[in-house]
Amino acid sequence: MNDWFAARRQRMLRLKVRREGERPFTPRLSAAAPVFEQCPRCKAAVTRAHWEKNRLVCPECGFHRPVGAYRRLSMVLDPGTFQELDSDLAAGDPLGFPGYGEKLAGLRRRTGLREAAVAAKGRIGGLPVVVAVLDSRFLMGSMGVAVGEKIARAAETAEKARLPLVIFCASGGARMQEGILSLMQMGKTAAAVTRFREKGGLYIAYLTHPTTGGVTASFAMLGDITLAEPEALIGFAGPRVIEQTIGEKLPAGFQRAEYLQEHGFVDAVVPRDEMRDTLAKLLRLHQKGGVRRDAE
Repeated sequence: MNDWFAARRQRMLRLKVRREGERPFTPRLSAAAPVFEQCPRCKAAVTRAHWEKNRLVCPECGFHRPVGAYRRLSMVLDPGTFQELDSDLAAGDPLGFPGYGEKLAGLRRRTGLREAAVAAKGRIGGLPVVVAVLDSRFLMGSMGVAVGEKIARAAETAEKARLPLVIFCASGGARMQEGILSLMQMGKTAAAVTRFREKGGLYIAYLTHPTTGGVTASFAMLGDITLAEPEALIGFAGPRVIEQTIGEKLPAGFQRAEYLQEHGFVDAVVPRDEMRDTLAKLLRLHQKGGVRRDAE
């Protein structure tokens, strides 16, 4: 019975976010919740209110904590413009993988998400756009069939409506519980994004921590413009795996956003407090370039 009430409460919160557009999905804090939360990097004790005010960025060292998909959308989209796409699309259990169904059910209760990706139409700085966000709280943002389908449909929606496409990437790679069906999403998402770009669409990839595996090897690195949050880990295999494979110590900062910018893989490292303004500026520049975009 408790699970039923918890699930109902999560559904009501999701509906509230979709209806109002500007509010993030944030579970209500209990009376016993701590007033302070420690920064994972510098260990500073920061009040929860300060974390919230600072967009989950440590005021002492600038560490960027993970942001949920609905919260990310509330930060970037103009208030009241959020229109979720394919909200009911969710993973099945195509291989009958042991314990997978129970794990998915538990994650849906805890996060309020149907899947590791959320896509929406909205406006940034008054300009219409399609935005998709991967959420690392849901199986590390791994790309299964439903995630791949959501990303592909977001690109197709942007293509049909002639709107720019922004994808916030955060993933541990392919979803092992869905086997080869998960790996197939690499080709599908890359093809959808490529078709969109070939039709003249603007695709902005925004890489957050971590962006790895099959997501990096597909749509994450196909942006016309590639942005990244500070110190985000970006790559295919992790640095420890690479070191074990080549038998050598990697350079300092290898696979971090700043290193990739220095070596030409990332166009700019953009802190979270500059995220919305940067995207709005890029969208305005694109519009001034004479490319027509429809509002609907």
